[in-house]
Amino acid sequence: MSTRIAFLKGHGTENDFVIVPDPENAVDLPPAAAAALCDRRAGIGGDGLLHVVRSAAHPEARAMAAEAEWFMDYRNGDGSVAEMCGNGVRVFARYLQRAGLTTEGDLAIATRGGVKTVHIAKNGDITVGMGRALLPEGDVSVSVGERSWPARNVNMGNPHAVALVADLDHAGDLYAQPPFEPAAAYPDGVNIEFVVDRGPRHVAMRVHERGSGETRSCGTGACAVAVAAARRDGTDPALTGTPVTYTVDVPGGTLVITEHPDGEIEMTGPAVIVAEGEFDAGWLEGVLG
Repeated sequence: MSTRIAFLKGHGTENDFVIVPDPENAVDLPPAAAAALCDRRAGIGGDGLLHVVRSAAHPEARAMAAEAEWFMDYRNGDGSVAEMCGNGVRVFARYLQRAGLTTEGDLAIATRGGVKTVHIAKNGDITVGMGRALLPEGDVSVSVGERSWPARNVNMGNPHAVALVADLDHAGDLYAQPPFEPAAAYPDGVNIEFVVDRGPRHVAMRVHERGSGETRSCGTGACAVAVAAARRDGTDPALTGTPVTYTVDVPGGTLVITEHPDGEIEMTGPAVIVAEGEFDAGWLEGVLG
C-alpha cells in the first residue's frame, strides 16, 4: 500500500508555498522531489517548499534547537536550497499556529540564515525579525535588453541586487534571470529587484527570485529594497538615530518594512493557509525514477 504524505498550501502576499510537515525529518526530499512538488502543472505548485522539521531532528539546525524548536528547511521552486525566505517564514509560522504548535505572540524559527524572531498579532498580521542587512562594497549593475542600471548590493541572509528604475515594465518578462555584473559579486546567483517610487517612503517592486523566476512577492527582497531606498533617501537609521518605515508594494499585496537604528529589520504582512491534503509517495518515487 502506498504511503500518503500530508501537505498544505499557503501564501504570503501571493508568494506561494507547498508545506510538508515532517517533525522527525523522516521524509526524503532531494532537490528533484522539491521541484516536482512545486511544479505548477505536474505537481502541487508553488514558488518554494517549506519542509517543517524539529530543529533537533535536522543536522543543519541542531545547533539552533535550544533557541528555536522548529526549523524551516526551505527549498526554491527548482529544488535548490535557499538560506532564507521572508514570506516563507510568515507562512511557516501560520502553519505552526494552525496546527496548534504555537499561539498568538512571539516565537523563534530556525532558518539557514539564522534564528528569526516572529510575532503573530491578534489582527492576523505576522511580523518577522529579519536581522541586519549587509552592504557589500563594489559596483554592481543589472540589465534587461539594451537597458542597464546600477544596483545596490544588499545581503539579507541571501543575496540581492536592487535597481531603481523609471518604469517596472522595463524589467521585461523576468522569465530568465536578468544579466548582472560583475559575476564575481554573486557566485551563487542573486535575487534581482526592480523598484519605482510611489510616494514618500513608499515604493513598488518586481523581483526575479533565484531558482524560482518572477514571483508575486519576496520578503527578503522587500527588506533589501527598503534598505536601498533608505540609503538613497538619506534616512539610514544608523545615521539619523530614528527608525524608518517603508511601504513596499509587490504584485501580490503590500509589506511594511521597518529598519531600526541598531540595524535590525522587521517585516510585517499577511500569511494564509489555503488548502491541505495528501499526496502519494509512490507518485513522487515515480517522478524521481
